[in-house]
Amino acid sequence: MPSMEISILHPECEYIFQLEKEERHCLQYIAEQENRSTEGCWPFWDAVTCWPHAVVGETVHRACPAVFSLFRNSTGSVSRNCTTGGWSRPFPPYHVACNVDDDIPEESYFASVKLIYTIGYSISLVVLAVAVLILLLFRKLRCARNFIHIQLFLTFILKAVAVFIKDATLFSSDDTNHCTLSTFACKASVVFCHYCVMANFFWLLVEAFYLNSLLLSSFYHSRRCLWGFSLLGWGVPVLFIVLWIGSRVYFEDTECWDINEDSPYWWIIKGPIVVSIAVNFMLFMNIIRILIQKLNPRLIQFNNSSQYRRLTKSTLLLIPLFGTHYMFFNFLPDYFNVNLRLCIELCMGSFQGLLVAILYCFLNQEVQKEVHMQWLRWQERSYGVVSPAPKGSQMDTPF
Repeated sequence: MPSMEISILHPECEYIFQLEKEERHCLQYIAEQENRSTEGCWPFWDAVTCWPHAVVGETVHRACPAVFSLFRNSTGSVSRNCTTGGWSRPFPPYHVACNVDDDIPEESYFASVKLIYTIGYSISLVVLAVAVLILLLFRKLRCARNFIHIQLFLTFILKAVAVFIKDATLFSSDDTNHCTLSTFACKASVVFCHYCVMANFFWLLVEAFYLNSLLLSSFYHSRRCLWGFSLLGWGVPVLFIVLWIGSRVYFEDTECWDINEDSPYWWIIKGPIVVSIAVNFMLFMNIIRILIQKLNPRLIQFNNSSQYRRLTKSTLLLIPLFGTHYMFFNFLPDYFNVNLRLCIELCMGSFQGLLVAILYCFLNQEVQKEVHMQWLRWQERSYGVVSPAPKGSQMDTPF
């Protein structure tokens, strides 16, 4: 599953749905045993494990339920004796044999994760909003490069807003069963969240295309070219989202549409994102290759050597911009260490927008210079004070 905050099934819901699935299988097994011998202990479901038919005096051993592995590495087993009075209590108890707590799922851990990513998205939202205002207000900063940066910043803002809306809808109160909730508002919030995440990935792809074009050629980015980028970043996700909505309405209209486990229709969204991540990674490697070639001492001319060195320095900052770190989790199985995935994908992912805004706006020498010049003009108009010229930042990002 691609590294998207909304693509992971909440562990509490996964715990519940796995238990429900195992319970259905157990009840089916019990129904099949009804016409058989009535001697001994009847099969039954004890809320976590299905116990088979057994004769009096028999001891039955069952491995720890697979569902416990969502929270702990459970490799033990539990036993029951079949007596004349029926089944005995499980021994050792589940929480001892399977190394789990009585308060499964770990509410405190998930509450901490939710708190961290809420703080991350809140800070990112504020910083990104300021960055967008700066790039829009100063006329000298209006160019194709910053136009694309603004669109990317907007997707991070929308993604943060979408996560807040989705959380407010699903977790509005303790009485709401967010695992089985199925309302129009709930589904609309999930659709909006999917669209914002998908648009974010596609604008990361647009950034990659644009940076490659800067290094490969010096062609002029016309208004038509920017319209093409806008269509790719905002329009293409709409197509896949509409297709996915249709598939859910007609073939899989269950719960709040936020559960995509084993759903073939999830590939309508997952597939394009996986492709965009892979293409982004290849474009990133291509930029590294081009810069290494251009920095060859035998090929560098005196008048452009500093420019390519600046480009090389900026390449170190491209990883958060391109989302190259997504390659790590992109091809891991969905069940891989749920706690670790939650921490990295939700907590660290919530601060990505903040990092991108700092690197590509606030630490950009061109932005710093323009803001400083406006500050000087304001001081001169207000107090008649003329301050020294700005020195600029060493963290210039020419992109």
